[in-house]
Amino acid sequence: MLTIPRIDTRHDNVTAALDALREKMSPRGDVVSEAGKRRTMEVFGEALSPQQVVERICRDVRAKGVAALLAYTARLDRADITPATLRVSAAELAAAHAAADPNFLGTIRLVRDNILEFQTAILHHDVAVTRPDGVVLRQRYLPLERVGICVPGGAAAYPSTVLMTAVPAQAAGVREIAVVAPPTAFGANNPDVLATCHELGICEVYRCGGAQAVAALAYGVEGLPKVDKIVGPGNLFVALAKKYVYGEVDIDSIAGPSEVVVLADSSTRPDFTAADLLAQAEHAPGASILITWDEQTLEATYAQLQQQVARLAREQVTIDSLQAFGALILTRDADEACRITESLAPEHLHIATDNAAELLAKIRFAGAVFLGNYTPVAVGDYAAGPSHVLPTGGTARWAAGLTANSFLRGGSVIQYSAAALKNIAPHVQRLADKEGLTAHRASVDVRL
Repeated sequence: MLTIPRIDTRHDNVTAALDALREKMSPRGDVVSEAGKRRTMEVFGEALSPQQVVERICRDVRAKGVAALLAYTARLDRADITPATLRVSAAELAAAHAAADPNFLGTIRLVRDNILEFQTAILHHDVAVTRPDGVVLRQRYLPLERVGICVPGGAAAYPSTVLMTAVPAQAAGVREIAVVAPPTAFGANNPDVLATCHELGICEVYRCGGAQAVAALAYGVEGLPKVDKIVGPGNLFVALAKKYVYGEVDIDSIAGPSEVVVLADSSTRPDFTAADLLAQAEHAPGASILITWDEQTLEATYAQLQQQVARLAREQVTIDSLQAFGALILTRDADEACRITESLAPEHLHIATDNAAELLAKIRFAGAVFLGNYTPVAVGDYAAGPSHVLPTGGTARWAAGLTANSFLRGGSVIQYSAAALKNIAPHVQRLADKEGLTAHRASVDVRL
């Protein structure tokens, strides 16, 4: 029997309950399963925390290059990759594309066009400000030269991740894109993933995953040049590795479990809501949270969850995820529901009510918002246009999802005429004097 934690704001200690929920949704990097502990002992010969594992892998790859990358690929992924087979060949990419289902390729093209349309529309553009005395100020935006994309390949294949990361980079004008994916049937050996890369014009695909692939992208190894930024999802070790190499390169985020909050009322169809919660939970882990002020809707949704989960291919892992990371929250009213939602700052927020736009006006923090009964999160995951790489674990309070602008580097350009310098000089001199920086003042004085 499926059991999901419940919170009733009329009776429960809401603060404690929400704190516990936030803790579940936030990646701490210090929790590992018993199987994971055994695997660590097998590979490293001692008990290490995930952070320690990642630090050791990254240090080794930095120091020993491709030899360490391939050694960890052999030990962790049990794949015998050589320097010659690390990169997927152009012939393999072309063959996967030629063998792909034409309908699948049609979908890839349609989604690519949707993403390009949206990402191009929101792209930053150069701005110029001029002043009458001869001041010209510009902000210019230039694309990063080279980026790395992590594509998962453990439990499922993710051509959608290729689309949602590479196409925004292409919209920004990035010239070189390197895709890394584990050497598995769902990763760099997956024909759909390879066909998608070929369709998008990506010619660099490497058979490596996990922390060792992140380190290779960050530091560069023989046959895999370093990148300027690393994006894309992954497991805990990928997230911690991205955190470790940040500063050497830029990253998109340090992602935790995927999550959705569904706001529902009496107008919301319980079968729709249950399907939305299950869709997030099947990520395993995935946090699925229903917030409603209508008790009948809550109970009807719970009944639908019981029925629908039995029909899923990933039934047991979805049940485990719901029980570990799910919650059914009953609030006093819509305003309280909005306040709780905002405090959680979820990755995905689905406002599945008739007055969705009205409720949205009361909620500031969410990675991506889906309005109405006919906008499931899956539409955003796969086809709409915004990227599905979004802030998790409450970081939507200050972080934004991946966009084409994430691949631009903004920089200012300043130009003063002699007259303009004369006008501003007293203010520069005054501040330089206050700070005791005499050379700063002198660099102005000499020009007057």
